[in-house]
Amino acid sequence: MDRSSRNRLNERHLEHFTSDSLFDKIARTVCAAGCLPRKELYEAWETARRIRRRISGKRVIDMACGHGLLAHIMVLLDDTIPAAIAVDKSIPKSASSLAETLIGNWPRLKDRVEFRQADLTDIEINSDDLLVSVHGCGRLTDRIIDLTIEAKASVALLPCCHDLKRSDTGELTGWLEPTLAIDVTRVSRLQSAGYNVVTQEIPYDITPKNRLIIATPEDVV
Repeated sequence: MDRSSRNRLNERHLEHFTSDSLFDKIARTVCAAGCLPRKELYEAWETARRIRRRISGKRVIDMACGHGLLAHIMVLLDDTIPAAIAVDKSIPKSASSLAETLIGNWPRLKDRVEFRQADLTDIEINSDDLLVSVHGCGRLTDRIIDLTIEAKASVALLPCCHDLKRSDTGELTGWLEPTLAIDVTRVSRLQSAGYNVVTQEIPYDITPKNRLIIATPEDVV
């Protein structure tokens, strides 16, 4: 199966997800909802499970959330998360259908994930929060880093669609490919602001925009 496909998962794909693993159970639920591109399932899963290994127990704010799958998977992986907010300027109408299908299979998700159609800056963020984003396009990733540092929150980002004209390259393009220079500069900025940063990758066959940045304030254990 091509994990990078933008085709929507539906009931025809159920035969690919037959095990009792949590991922296959989530995948079957996504297939039943019939509204999510295949690559978004894999991106959210691979990102969420890497975050879970590093950070737990914080309120999750899923920035530019789309269908909000990342927020729901984070709560499924970590029952110590008190709540999650899925925020986007334009939330797809089908997001509610996906959420209802997930809740149908995992009733403990009920009232744990709240959708908010709003600008990112309209959300009140505090130091106990974890901001997450899968493929916040261009300068959106930089805005999320701004909000993170201002609130002294934690953050996990999978950037994409780098803005080569407006994002800071750290004057490293003489050595580094420009999009890598932007992400290296983002890491350096977080470190300079007093963050411990872990850099990882999700599998390339899901997306070539696969660099994951996970950062927590240095005084957070």
